[in-house]
Amino acid sequence: MAEIYDIVVIGAGAVGCAVARELSRYNLKVAVLEKGIDVASGTSGRNSAVIHAGFNNKNGSLMAQLCVEGNQGFEKLANELGVPYKKTGKYLIAFDKDDIKVLKGLVEQGRKNGVKGLHMIDECSLKKAVPGVGGIAAMHSPETAIINPFAYVIALAEDAARNGVTFLFDREVKSILFNNDIYLISAGQDIYKAKFIINCAGLYSDKIANMMNINDYKIYPCRGEYFILDEIADEVLSVPIYPAPKKGIGGLGVHLTPTTKGNILIGPSAEYIDDKSDYSCTAKIMDKLFTEAKQLLPTLKRSCIIGSYSGIRSKLASPQEGGFHDFVIHKKNNSIHLIGIESPGLTASVPLARRVIEEIKKSITMHKKTEIIPPKIRKPHFRNLSMKEKSKLISQDSNYGEIVCRCEQITKREILDAIENPLGVVSISGIKYRCGATMGRCQGGYCLGRITDILIKEYNKKPSDITLRGGNSSLYLGFLQEDSYEK
Repeated sequence: MAEIYDIVVIGAGAVGCAVARELSRYNLKVAVLEKGIDVASGTSGRNSAVIHAGFNNKNGSLMAQLCVEGNQGFEKLANELGVPYKKTGKYLIAFDKDDIKVLKGLVEQGRKNGVKGLHMIDECSLKKAVPGVGGIAAMHSPETAIINPFAYVIALAEDAARNGVTFLFDREVKSILFNNDIYLISAGQDIYKAKFIINCAGLYSDKIANMMNINDYKIYPCRGEYFILDEIADEVLSVPIYPAPKKGIGGLGVHLTPTTKGNILIGPSAEYIDDKSDYSCTAKIMDKLFTEAKQLLPTLKRSCIIGSYSGIRSKLASPQEGGFHDFVIHKKNNSIHLIGIESPGLTASVPLARRVIEEIKKSITMHKKTEIIPPKIRKPHFRNLSMKEKSKLISQDSNYGEIVCRCEQITKREILDAIENPLGVVSISGIKYRCGATMGRCQGGYCLGRITDILIKEYNKKPSDITLRGGNSSLYLGFLQEDSYEK
């Protein structure tokens, strides 16, 4: 007979993992069901990695309130979790008088939302602050920051798991029935029982709501494509730059954003699509991206591009409406549904989770645990250490002396640590997002085979076990007899 969970969270993105972490502080039996084979496998791992200040959100909206709350608490949260965070600030660029008017409106809107430090600067000040940038004026947002979104969501999930939450991957929810005050959830090949459900399914939150006879919402997928540039941020751009927003588009416009690693992202575009799983990158859109990026920063060169990707926003605003709808927290019986959590959902993830806890407490009794296992102290990247520190680690563990990923200088020990993660995720993408291997200039051309060799020889994997993202993404098929492979 299936065990009964007090609460089941559906979806392991930033919001779902933040909810799981908050729930792990209570004496509850909690599980997270995720259709992917890892956390952050949807929108939470496919975005601009920006911690927004909250000036772009409508006054009085839940979106504005939670964005500002999330922004103002994020540095402390990032330090607690040990994830990369950098308060860079951000500039919104004006190219004409209409843009200046829009930016002045955002300054006023942001101040009403409680955003700190917003101000306009003239062209001369802009050129000094961001050499080489285009435009005639700008708005400066000093509270904007950047993070590593993969590290953030993984840290939330691992902290929740250490404190008792069960994560179940490759469990796409197929149906939900309600019987004798218990939810019966068909996910993957199994049935799970829950007294309470929290729907954090992102793009599929409307589908989950429909399974529970909530038919008030429809998610419109809006795809954004990105270029990834080499690690040139220190030389070219150390702060995000955005164009003044245009009315009616599905996003904030094509922008340039440095990452915590030193890469630069160009994007995203904003294109409504029909298929929620279509993460294509298209030649037409990618050309448009680079053209618009050159307007912001004319010194950009195509030779710096090392990759591309796309993400999909879970919008409640239809293509005909455009723009943004507010976040939805819909409670019905013993269920809570978070719907339309698009940007700034990453920034607002923990405040959203806290609102969920407040709502749950209205329905069930929750007792806090007397002891919490603190977040694990994360090791610094080997490549960032001094020669003395590197020598000491190598003397203690020879696996630090073997470089597996040349571009990112990732050692064998760091690969092993990534494979032996608390969530039990073993895929190339799972390893990539935990230690950074395959993310460099060659995009895995050098290290992919070496990581595969480690998985086969050290962990008794078969070649056909090696997948990019689990499921049907096997990387090695039919090139040798597996039973004859020399371990």
